[in-house]
Amino acid sequence: MQRFKAEFFKALAHPLRIRILEVLAEGEKSVNEIQTHVGSEGSAVSQQLQILRAKNIVSGTKDGNKVIYTLKDPMIIELLAVARQIFNNHLVDTITILDRFKDDEEVPAAPKN
Repeated sequence: MQRFKAEFFKALAHPLRIRILEVLAEGEKSVNEIQTHVGSEGSAVSQQLQILRAKNIVSGTKDGNKVIYTLKDPMIIELLAVARQIFNNHLVDTITILDRFKDDEEVPAAPKN
C-alpha cells in the first residue's frame, strides 16, 4: 500500500500535471482544450498526460482524430480540494507567525537610562 501511495504521489509531483488535473476536474477535455486552459505548449501537455495515463490517473478515449481525456477516479477532485485546504492552513499559520513578528517590532523600546 505504501508503495502504491508513493508512486501515486510521484505521478502528481509536477505543477503542470496538477494543473491538468484541475482542468479535468471541470470535465472531459481534448489535448487542445487542456493546452488552452493551462497555457502550455501541446508537447508538454501530451508528455504529462502520458505520465498520468501510465499511472491510471486519467484515461483517454479516441474521438475521431482527437483524444478526449477524463479523470479515472472522481476522488481526485476531492484530493485536490484537500491539498488546497492544507495549503490554506499553512498559509494561515504563516500569516499568524508574520503578524506576531510585526507586533513584536511595533512594541516601543524601553527608555534607556
